Amino acid sequence: MLKEFREFAIRGNVVDMAVGLIVGAAFGTIVTSLVNDVIMPPVGLLLGGVDFANLFVVLKEGAKGPGPYATLADAKTASAVTLNIGVFINAIISFTIVAFAVFMIVKGVNAARREPTPAPAAPPAPTPSEQLLAEIRDLLKTR
Repeated sequence: MLKEFREFAIRGNVVDMAVGLIVGAAFGTIVTSLVNDVIMPPVGLLLGGVDFANLFVVLKEGAKGPGPYATLADAKTASAVTLNIGVFINAIISFTIVAFAVFMIVKGVNAARREPTPAPAAPPAPTPSEQLLAEIRDLLKTR
């Protein structure tokens, strides 16, 4: 059983998949930072200074302190029950970026794998009997 597992783990597909998972996790971190630190601040500024990370609705005030809460962190510290709309919006944007990147990678791989269409083959040369029949036909046309 150990030998079987070793053969399974060493196969190229498993190693490629592990590398893909590690790179994917790192890519996810980069995309999260891109959304939270680069994209959302200007969008929030354009929408009147809204910080999407702190866009939330209090469903139930916390036992440790009454609202209103300035930030989501304050609400969580007070053990308030919140509906985190801004975090959800950030997750949707992150997903869209990752999905688009994966689409572009798959499209590139598919284009690289696609073999060029072969040129149409030249028609085969007529057989001797076909040549003879063509000559007869041409002679009959001239009569």
